[in-house]
Amino acid sequence: MKRVIVLSAIALAMSNWATGNSERNYIEVVGSSTVYPFATAVAERFGKGTSFKTPKIESTGSGGGMKLFCNGIGTGHPDITNASRRIKINEYNMCHENGVKEIVEVLIGYDGIAFANSKDSPQYSLTRQDIYLALAADIPNPDGSETFIKNPNITWQDVNAALPAVKIEVLGPPPTSGTRDAFVELALEGGCKAYPWVKALKKVNKPEYKSRCHTIREDGAYIEAGENDNLIVSKLEANPSAFGIFGFSFLDQNAEKVQGSLVDGFAPTFESIADGDYSVSRPLYFYVKKAHVGVVPGIEQFLREFTSEGAWGEDGYLVDKGMIPLSFELRTNMAKSVKSLNNLVLN
Repeated sequence: MKRVIVLSAIALAMSNWATGNSERNYIEVVGSSTVYPFATAVAERFGKGTSFKTPKIESTGSGGGMKLFCNGIGTGHPDITNASRRIKINEYNMCHENGVKEIVEVLIGYDGIAFANSKDSPQYSLTRQDIYLALAADIPNPDGSETFIKNPNITWQDVNAALPAVKIEVLGPPPTSGTRDAFVELALEGGCKAYPWVKALKKVNKPEYKSRCHTIREDGAYIEAGENDNLIVSKLEANPSAFGIFGFSFLDQNAEKVQGSLVDGFAPTFESIADGDYSVSRPLYFYVKKAHVGVVPGIEQFLREFTSEGAWGEDGYLVDKGMIPLSFELRTNMAKSVKSLNNLVLN
């Protein structure tokens, strides 16, 4: 009987890890293109400074990374996923349905979303309402009635008479991107709420409110440019009239080529994001499968490196990459939570 029980336990363990090679001896990380350069920097330091192999980091977008991460337990699935927004409740539920029931959430820092153009063009000063009127699929009827019309705006001057008569052309990430999710929530919805009657719609008809305030137009003014932010930067160089949407770190790293527009009076700078003045900013995360800790070698050590003061602190090497650090108190509390592998619970 004991032999049967032992064999059953082995069979169960093999089943749990059957989706991949149980001998995998390196960490697999997927997810956000915004977090990618930070995760890569940590992975390189980790690979050089320890006896563990350098983790494999892939840029799949926040949404794409969550799907891969939540598909199941085992070395055929990633150990960690990066995200430029918090995990959604439907993603959390999908994880649980697929056996990924213990997840460690790590808030690593902040990032601003730049609305940028070529340095060969004038720097724009926009409001979130301007951005909404430029990019939303439907906008409030200018006749003053509490109705919506299909977005008719062709140029920036159509949006705001103080802006140039330049065709609206914005290169941005696809729906799988956390940058796009955050941009829609912070910039588009932020501008949408400037209309009191639309803001009131949220209380009486939340689905319609979300549809009106979160839907980007599909008539050519917004062009999906994939998850490669470097590609957007190169396209802005080629087309000085266009704008691009990407994280502050890419703006910072390409400061000789592109410039961020002022939004509600503030430029996307390290200081304005850290102080909370720049309105289009968001937290950055990564998520870890607790079941993989102790099975895939090096995960705990990788987490310690990522949450060390030398990495994410105010003078850490991730700041040089453009990440805005958490406060010392928040870093301290988060590091303790990570060390304890506290399980994320979403209600």
